[in-house]
Parts: sequence; structure tokens; C-alpha cells
Amino acid sequence: MIESHYNNADGSPKADAAELRALRIQHSASKRGVSEQDLYSLMDQINHSGYVLIPELVSASDMTAIKSDVGPLLTHDGRTEFEGYKTRRIYSVFEKTLSLNPLIEHPLILALLDQVLQDNYLLSQVQAINVLPGEIAQPLHHDDGFYPLQRPRAPISAATIWAIDDFTRDNGATRVIPASHRWDGQHPGDGSEHELLPAVMPAGSVIFFLGTLWHGAGPNNSDSARMAATAQYCEPWARQQENYSLAISRERAKLCSESIQEMLGYSMLFPFIGFVNGRDPKRLLQD
Repeated sequence: MIESHYNNADGSPKADAAELRALRIQHSASKRGVSEQDLYSLMDQINHSGYVLIPELVSASDMTAIKSDVGPLLTHDGRTEFEGYKTRRIYSVFEKTLSLNPLIEHPLILALLDQVLQDNYLLSQVQAINVLPGEIAQPLHHDDGFYPLQRPRAPISAATIWAIDDFTRDNGATRVIPASHRWDGQHPGDGSEHELLPAVMPAGSVIFFLGTLWHGAGPNNSDSARMAATAQYCEPWARQQENYSLAISRERAKLCSESIQEMLGYSMLFPFIGFVNGRDPKRLLQD
């Protein structure tokens, strides 16, 4: 929320918000156990370009373990051009595996989310995705485009895409249009008239971007599949894309950390949003 609502049009902080920004970064850095200097640097890039690429945030061996766990679950090709007819996805991820949890609640990612969304933000959706050889480019889109609010505006969501395999120019690396998070209602079409930058990065890296940034998976012209994990987060007052109250059983939610439980919806935006029977929904997870 701080970075979205207290910045000038060029992404720089307003003078009367500089102190508030500093306090919020200090608080997040302390709470999440990350570097204040890193947060300032990463947020400057996000405000300017709408995204930031963080190389090798987790080890390649961790991604190999995730791939071993998630790979067998990716069995069905997509049903639409947007999903990709040669792309395989799994939804309701928590019901099938908990191996993505460390990525979803990585301390640095949560610290960045603390800056761009209101407190008590939610998970909007989580997917594992495998782009197979021969897949064409995904239509360009911005992730919070389904909310019927006119642009330009502050983002209602933010997202991560983690490289389980290396992302290359040839195997379908996500392509972004820098600074398009500040656009009005214009559509980039196929992107041919704009700068499309592929998020080339080794396994274990992540791209973090705002829900207003135009992007899309590139074509996979290689001989190998390209696997990724993605998590989208949204404001606590916005409806989530995945209906987690129906998609994820309480038994599985109990196996997650308190942080993820809260982001699934076992939390409230006080005083009134999200209650169950007039009380905090986290009580539903208590024996």
C-alpha cells in the first residue's frame, strides 16, 4: 500500500510520505528478518519498472526437490489459449502438495508484499506450471485486469513467478513490458510495438511484479519443458481468484504455517471483513 498510494507518477516517493515509507520498510525488515537496504533497492526498481528480478533466491537443489515432487502432478494439457494447449498446470496446490509453501512465504517476498499491499493481504491463486516444447506465446495480460476498476490506478495484486527450471529466451521465459504498470487503459496487443523483456534467470530465481504490469509467457522454441511456480497475492478486501474455502480442506490448511493460513482466508480485515459466525475464522482451525 505504501509504495502504491504514496508515490509520484514516476514512482518516486512523495516528500510527505518519505518518513512513512521508511517506517514501513524498517518494520517489515525487522519482522521478516531481511535487509532494509535490500528492501529499499528492490522497491525502487519495482516502483520504476513494475517488477524486479531476484536471482538465485533459493538453491537450485531446493528447486530440484520441488520439481521431483510437483512434476508427477502435471499431467493435463491446458484447455484454452490463455492456459496454453501445450502447457500443464495444477490448481488447488495446497490440497496436492505443500512443497511450494517455502516459496509462497519466503521472507523477502512477504517483505515486498508488505510495501505494496495493505496489511492482512491474501493469496489470490497458486499454480505450478510446465510449458512444453512447441508452446506458443501466451496472450499479454495484467494479473488484476479482471477487477473492473479503471486504469491508471494502484495495483490490487502482486505476483511471483519462480524458476524451477532455468528460464531462457528459447524455452518460454516470462516476458514483461517495463513501466507498463503505469499505463492507462491501453492494450499492448501482441507486444510487437513495445519493449518485451524476457525474464532470463537460473533455477531458484524469482520475478516479482505488480498486478498492473503487462506480461505473458514466451513461446517455448526449445527441446525441453520449462517448469515454474507462481503465487498471486491480493488486497484483503478483494475477492481471491481461487475459492480457497472450497478448494482447500481444513485438514490441509492445518498443515500450513499460520502465515499461509491467514493468506488463505483464515484471517480478518477488521472490523467486519471475513468473519465466520461473527468471529475470527482462524478459530475454525483450532481443535
